[in-house]
Amino acid sequence: MGKTFCRYVVLLSMKNPLVASLMVAVLSCCFAPIESWGQDIQQQAKQYFTPLPAVMESAQNPVTPEKAALGKLLFYEPRISIDGTVSCAKCHPMSLYAVDALRKSVGNTCRENPRNAPTLLNAAGQISAHWIGNRVSVEDQAKQALVGPPSYGMPNYASVETKLRRSTEYAALFKKAFPDDTDPVTADNFAKAIGAFERTLVTPSPFDDFLKGNQAAMSTAQKDGLKLFLATGCVACHTGTYLGGQSYQKFGVTDAYWKLTGGDKPDEGRFTVTKDEADKYRFKVPILRNVAKTSPYFHDGSVDSLQAAVVIMAKLQLGKALSEEQAASVVEFLSALTGKIPEHALSVPLLPSGL
Repeated sequence: MGKTFCRYVVLLSMKNPLVASLMVAVLSCCFAPIESWGQDIQQQAKQYFTPLPAVMESAQNPVTPEKAALGKLLFYEPRISIDGTVSCAKCHPMSLYAVDALRKSVGNTCRENPRNAPTLLNAAGQISAHWIGNRVSVEDQAKQALVGPPSYGMPNYASVETKLRRSTEYAALFKKAFPDDTDPVTADNFAKAIGAFERTLVTPSPFDDFLKGNQAAMSTAQKDGLKLFLATGCVACHTGTYLGGQSYQKFGVTDAYWKLTGGDKPDEGRFTVTKDEADKYRFKVPILRNVAKTSPYFHDGSVDSLQAAVVIMAKLQLGKALSEEQAASVVEFLSALTGKIPEHALSVPLLPSGL
């Protein structure tokens, strides 16, 4: 077949070089080595995605070992909540990829939070925190959670600081983490320490290895799913290093989202922050890192199945009807985004005494 084709092209080129060159361009794809197919999708992927960084750095809150170590302790500290039960780890346990697997998280005195708790893994790389972007960073989120009624529920920041100062162990750790501060035990420094810890919660995955050039890092099924992910248009919002988290988009472009998700009641989304009619039903685009491990899905936790969520998103956002087979293929790709949780984050610390 190959020799016959070559002879034909040579003869044709003598009569019409342009037609011959076009035939070579088109038919060479049919004879391309199978391994080049993977290289092609790899190059396409590099146009839209980049590998995760080692740490999600912040100029406003540089990560230091001392701050991150203190932040890990505070991440697990429930005694500074109004009822002594709430810590970051309550809604974001590492054992469940930093989500609680509830439709909506439960805070102090069994109060339900207004929305589903997204994962904190890789979260510091987003443009804001929370579904509606009412927290500008992970540090802002940590600080405001202290006085948030359904979260820690403390009456004010001073009450939190008073509790923390009771512990000589915490006082020493705050001083070590913030050596230039005359009074380091503050709510602001609490937030910076938590933020520093969360900025280390980076989970490199097979997809990152693939982006770096390792063809074998992803299976054929995962690569096929990536092709479909790109072709369907998912990449319009789920792009960049974190595959999302960089913009706000209306949920339900083609129809009211709750008709397909079966959510309990409409949530006006970012409108509650901006009061701009254009922001009704707009939410921050969630990151897809570790999405296969972080059900239930959407801001209200209304959908349990990732495959069902893929079908709903294609329909609502892109007006495309994916078959179950196609949705399953996309899920195969999404499984390649499941990363390794850092070892330092997997152990539960012993907390300081004195509170």
